[in-house]
Amino acid sequence: MSKKYLDSNVWDATQARLAYIFSEFDNVLVAFSTGKDSGVMLNAAYKYAKANNLLHKLAFYYMDYEAGYKFSHEYAQRTFESMPECRRYWLCLPITAACAVSMHQTSWTPWEAQQKAIWVREMPTGDYVVNESNCPYPFTAGIRGYDGRIQFSEWFSSKYGKTAVLVGIRCNESLERLAILTSSMRVNMYNGVRHSQKLNESTFAFYPIYDWKTEDVWVANGRFGFDYNRLYDVFYKAGLTPHQMRVASPFHQCGQESLRLFKAIDADTWAKMVGRVNGVNFTAIYGGTTAMGWKNITKPAHFTWKEYAEFLLSNLPPETRNKYEAKIAKSKKHWIKEGSARSPDFIAQLEKEGWKIRRPGKIGNRGHKVKEVVFIDEMMDDSEVNDFYRAPTWKRVCIAIFKNDTNCMCMGFGRPSAQMRKVEKALKQLEESQNESAV
Repeated sequence: MSKKYLDSNVWDATQARLAYIFSEFDNVLVAFSTGKDSGVMLNAAYKYAKANNLLHKLAFYYMDYEAGYKFSHEYAQRTFESMPECRRYWLCLPITAACAVSMHQTSWTPWEAQQKAIWVREMPTGDYVVNESNCPYPFTAGIRGYDGRIQFSEWFSSKYGKTAVLVGIRCNESLERLAILTSSMRVNMYNGVRHSQKLNESTFAFYPIYDWKTEDVWVANGRFGFDYNRLYDVFYKAGLTPHQMRVASPFHQCGQESLRLFKAIDADTWAKMVGRVNGVNFTAIYGGTTAMGWKNITKPAHFTWKEYAEFLLSNLPPETRNKYEAKIAKSKKHWIKEGSARSPDFIAQLEKEGWKIRRPGKIGNRGHKVKEVVFIDEMMDDSEVNDFYRAPTWKRVCIAIFKNDTNCMCMGFGRPSAQMRKVEKALKQLEESQNESAV
């Protein structure tokens, strides 16, 4: 689907979207993360609700990942104190969070009771704080962060009625986010509104600022005097451009590159983080370098990329190695059995490099451009194709390993599907029940 430009500016367009959402739903629940996008989303919703006497409909929640910059928690505290008219939820729950800084820990658990002695910070206080001791709904300990947010949102709507969950996602951030809203295959929207997604019969997610640019966020903050995370000021002083500034969990893949700044910006928190999760200091030193697996990674001269990948895999913990091997096997099966649609230039480059390609003449339609489906008999070491991650090479396997990318997103894989999460949850429950039986 091609882009269609509106006659109004993004602020006025968002106000119109908010007017529709508030008129359609009993509640408007904002997912607040302390980042610039969710911050401006919450401020815009609060401004609209206050101007239209609708604050009784507005609520917001913040899922606290325990570790993070002090600036983020200070911003959260200011926000919770400045909007007392809203229903507020500061979630400090032991969810399973992604961990891309350690090959021995592919995930970690914030606010885990057994780890209280090494928590990065004390649990916040306030009547809006939700933890295991006072959680108002049947919380599933160890649930993935994304599923935990869904679980909370669905509980909220079951208690208070039909709910719109506002999420500060902008298409300008990535092509993946753009595809979410523009795909012709999209279903489960609310009344055909493309910037919406059905969660269940009474809960729908909306993305009202999907068409904003980074510059729009800062213009809105300046024009309306919105509060924001002061970490961005520090990032600016450190020389980062607005497009490089990310407020993400420091153990998450998105936060790797800026992790090297953490110990300079927030030394007290850094000291505790080093003891919280294995591998943090290594990532802080080498994040964004060839050691962390960017495309210009080098290998020992006596290895081929395949041999290097096999060497790296042989030295990984069994659980982590199994994840990579499963992804590699799936990639091979896909290319050999199903094939993949690629452009003429892409195919020509592979043939030039001597890849063993089968071209049955099948035509695919990917990205609204006609492409030929090709089959590859075996993975090659490396390639000079422009879309590097689209070619099944052993080099990209090595990059995935160095990035601790166990989901292999740099190999073209998407995030685990909902069905896969259900399978993993079932297997975990089975394992726990077997352990209990053994005791």
